[in-house]
Amino acid sequence: MHLLERPQGRIAYDMYGADNTGTLIVCIPGMFDHRASFRFLGAALSDAGYRVAVMDLRGHGDSDTTFTCFTNRAAAEDALALIDEVGGKDAVVVGNSMGAASATIAAQERPDLVTGIALLGPFLRNPVPNLFARLSQRLLLVRPWGPKALTTFYGSLHAGRAPEGYREQKALILEMLRPADRYRAVFNTIYAPHEQVLEAKGLTAKAVVIMGEQDPDWKDQRGEAEWVASVVNGSVVMVPDCGHYAQAQRPDVVVPVIADLAEQAVADA
Repeated sequence: MHLLERPQGRIAYDMYGADNTGTLIVCIPGMFDHRASFRFLGAALSDAGYRVAVMDLRGHGDSDTTFTCFTNRAAAEDALALIDEVGGKDAVVVGNSMGAASATIAAQERPDLVTGIALLGPFLRNPVPNLFARLSQRLLLVRPWGPKALTTFYGSLHAGRAPEGYREQKALILEMLRPADRYRAVFNTIYAPHEQVLEAKGLTAKAVVIMGEQDPDWKDQRGEAEWVASVVNGSVVMVPDCGHYAQAQRPDVVVPVIADLAEQAVADA
């Protein structure tokens, strides 16, 4: 584990293939997730010659809980700082869920650093739940039962194929959520004023949208993927037997797609 110094705290990240000479790939998890969900991608892509940096969100995993801002834009800024930290150039940023918006914002802000983005189960626009759903969610997330309830919900998002080490990953999430300060940071991330990315202003990075065919976050998974692709001018890859975490559930599909994106993005840079 490495630590990236940022104003107000440190961001934890793992580095795979640090001595490789291939394209830098930076991975951003979604809210209430741990960087370990990218463990298969990190190992496989580093074996293929790429350098892969996998970060935790603020207050998540082993990152500090001392931050006051937990938005998707803040995560984008952390990802850009990480690219600078490890000497990246023409980097590919992979974002899951909320992290997909962060990847897109990073590419919009620094086209000189980010030449490709892979958006997995992406939230580029915020859902509008009804009043009952909002109240139910608030009640669900209240301590002391909130950490276990959120871990159960995390498990439900793995519709389809269970990844190797699934039980261990869930246990890691529950362990992460139990300390009060860390749970507060995760709670603040869930309710942060996240930006919607509704247009590709300033975006030059090559893009691919990767969506699980059984992702429980959407009734029309392909429809949402195609809408996101229309925003970022990207292609769509639908992943069978997969829910919200394609990086963990179907690395056999995702790794080749990201490797191909990296090669195309660098060739076009």
